[in-house]
Amino acid sequence: MVVKTVNVGLIGLGTIGTGVAKVLTEKRENLSAVAGYPLLLKKIADIDIKRPRPVKLDPSLLTTDAREILDNPDIAIVIELVGGENPARSYIADALKNGKSVVTANKEVIAKHGPELLGLAREHHTALRYEASVGGGIPLISPLQRDLAANTFSSIHAIINGTTNYILTKMSDEGLDFAVALKQAQELGYAEADPTNDVEGIDAAYKLAIMCTLAYHSVVRPADVYREGISRLTWKDFRYARELGYAIKLLAMGKSQDGALEARVHPVFIPENSLLAKVKGVFNAVQIHGDLVGDLILYGRGAGAEPTSSAVVADVIALAQSIGAGAGHLPAPLPDRKKNVKPISDIATRYYLRMNVADSPGVLAKISRVLGDHNISISAVIQKEVDLQAQRAEIVIMTHTAVEAAVQMARRELEKLDVVKEINNIIRVEG
Repeated sequence: MVVKTVNVGLIGLGTIGTGVAKVLTEKRENLSAVAGYPLLLKKIADIDIKRPRPVKLDPSLLTTDAREILDNPDIAIVIELVGGENPARSYIADALKNGKSVVTANKEVIAKHGPELLGLAREHHTALRYEASVGGGIPLISPLQRDLAANTFSSIHAIINGTTNYILTKMSDEGLDFAVALKQAQELGYAEADPTNDVEGIDAAYKLAIMCTLAYHSVVRPADVYREGISRLTWKDFRYARELGYAIKLLAMGKSQDGALEARVHPVFIPENSLLAKVKGVFNAVQIHGDLVGDLILYGRGAGAEPTSSAVVADVIALAQSIGAGAGHLPAPLPDRKKNVKPISDIATRYYLRMNVADSPGVLAKISRVLGDHNISISAVIQKEVDLQAQRAEIVIMTHTAVEAAVQMARRELEKLDVVKEINNIIRVEG
């Protein structure tokens, strides 16, 4: 069967949707040539079709009713760019049930419901593609699904949220505190008015769940990912990190060892000479270690209309080629292994502790005794600031590898010591 035109429907005309519509309309001839079949954006649905947008669209394309796309038998590919869990999830499911292929950038839906939706696509002999859900324009999903499929992956270390990486870069390079750096990010449009999803690591946890599910062939949900945000960091932590030879990044980490998985998102100290430490501003980077390829680094702009549009339209082209050729869709791999995600209490790593203590003899001995009781050994101590009037000092302790549960028990005991006035921060160390 020869397909004359592959018709596309777009649901969601926000920033990303507008970017995709712009590419599909203004580059239609080039995209059709690449696909090998004519591509046509046939319908666009959005709750607000009156708002001015930086793309010229034929008014006849626009509708406020998504059913005009989902139930239209002439539309072969549905692009879902609504965002959020609902109604996006039902839009994707209904499109698949109606025999349509779907392209989405929706990290929340894929992280929470991806395996079920992929199963639905198989059942109805169609396809679900979601390259843009992780890393914007950085190719990540397709390499994990296909190009690197022969590898067994031992680790993923990812800077996967541009907002937090921008904030941390400002704190590191300019000595800003968190609130000031966040305000700058909001003024520049890098952070939302409510930045919770970014600064508390929720966005990164969605993306890590997707990557871990693919890399380790196990269903990893966002609830399985341990998560901490960056709001407790101060400029002092960056100063001490630099003195000790480290940078601070919010990392999304997935690891596989002896049949157990680690999935965690939190600030970490990483060596300042490492490649990830040099990722600045709103850029993203993902470092993957496979047994055959060794270390791979994928780097680029992880968000924004243009990079995300690149990934969305690439998925559309791939689907159009399959549809046009009548060759059927290559089923996406489904997770087929039992999941065993370690609780954070079982993680073993090194630690940085910063605390305010009494400026008096014997303080370090008392602290060392508590740490030693929990098999936590000290690798370095820094004492910098002394408040003579308050008779307080600030000390930083770097530990050797210790178990998280032991560190947290030690923390509770340290807080009870009369010589410890405040434990300001505890940060894990990677690498």
